[in-house]
Amino acid sequence: MWLSFGMSINESAAGISPLPLSPLQTHPGIYVVTLEPNQGPMVVLDHPLILRLEAALRAVPKNATGLVLRSGSERVFVAGADLKTIDTWPDGQLLAYLELGARVFAMLTDFPFPTAAAINGAALGGGLELAMHCDGLIAAPSSSGKPYPVGLPEAGLSICPGWGGTNLLPARVEPLDALRRTAEGKAMTYDEAVAANLFDTVAPSSDALLSTAADWVRDRSRSGMRRDGAPSRWIGRADTRPRVLAAVVQARADLPTTESAAAVLKAVEIGLESGWIAALEVERRELTRLRSTPAGKAALRAFFEKNTKK
Repeated sequence: MWLSFGMSINESAAGISPLPLSPLQTHPGIYVVTLEPNQGPMVVLDHPLILRLEAALRAVPKNATGLVLRSGSERVFVAGADLKTIDTWPDGQLLAYLELGARVFAMLTDFPFPTAAAINGAALGGGLELAMHCDGLIAAPSSSGKPYPVGLPEAGLSICPGWGGTNLLPARVEPLDALRRTAEGKAMTYDEAVAANLFDTVAPSSDALLSTAADWVRDRSRSGMRRDGAPSRWIGRADTRPRVLAAVVQARADLPTTESAAAVLKAVEIGLESGWIAALEVERRELTRLRSTPAGKAALRAFFEKNTKK
């Protein structure tokens, strides 16, 4: 549906209007990319938005010392991937969409300076995966005061993450809890995420979020960055790997006996055995397969029917 304006899924960001990119006057050298709402008040990672993000990231000046990724929505950071794409696109196009997202998100892991996601609202599925490609997760309570959800709910739709979530979340919170939540599709509330130490820093208010994120980036830019093509925090790091290995052993007996849970565990095991890129490939294949199973079709259909009635 998003190809109606004539672009190929494989096109680069050349000629695409980039997302807003601006220098932060209070923090020289630090730039801000704003994810603009594209479905009403929501930010959804559809194909055009990913291309616009790519264009913005390519435009970051070479002399930048840091980057903050924030949302232009007051309700969400990012609501997730485009479920209509996941539901309807042919296998080849869906895989290309997932590969595009992985390539663009990887730009955040290649910058020679710190990056942070400023989370002000719901960060779900692909939205949390995008955020976890950044070095830091900086959060604030919502402007409304109502706790918002944070997590990887894909298994609740009988599918699985597709942009590295299986290998990213267990590196940021207690690994067994991360595996269980991902396999069950159970998100955390904001308060639960704070208690689980998912966030590197918590701002006192939504108004202070951007400056808090910029302070975090500034403080880390002084030490320099070492990059190797994978996110700075994922299960393959030496300080995380032993804890995840132990969690996997216990999870084999504890996780639900569903295809989605099996796909999550498979992606984690492949990540530990064969590396980050191999884990991403497993996620893409499993997501593409699971959305076509009877359980996946039924869950996606029920989701769209429920939202149509709202």
